[in-house]
Amino acid sequence: MSTSLTGGCMCGAIRYECASEPLMAGNCHCTDCQRATGTAYASVFFVPRSAVKITGEVKYYESKGDSGNSIRRGFCPTCGSRLFGLPTLMAENIGIMAGSLDNASEHKPAFDIYTSSAQPWDHLQPETAKFPKAPPMA
Repeated sequence: MSTSLTGGCMCGAIRYECASEPLMAGNCHCTDCQRATGTAYASVFFVPRSAVKITGEVKYYESKGDSGNSIRRGFCPTCGSRLFGLPTLMAENIGIMAGSLDNASEHKPAFDIYTSSAQPWDHLQPETAKFPKAPPMA
């Protein structure tokens, strides 16, 4: 990915710019992410919060994830697009939904987590690292 990542919601009310390479990028197959996205998984990358400039009003919904930790999911109150994740476990970082990128083809997921909850009709990429639950934190 380039060091200038841009994206936003479907209606254009929220835009973001990021001046950092992703710290990590992957797909989460937990049941909470499945419900939040309405599909098989959430494809997300994480960057330092300090590297992201957001314009527009973001609404947040907080819940406990499958890990038991809280996460605040940010979305556009106008069009409903899901854009951000603020996990308490990684408070200094922000997760950005890969599909919200202006050029989503730049997203290169390196791992799949919570594969034990993956839907049988979802075919995981063979080249990504797989974890049945959350990966061990260093």
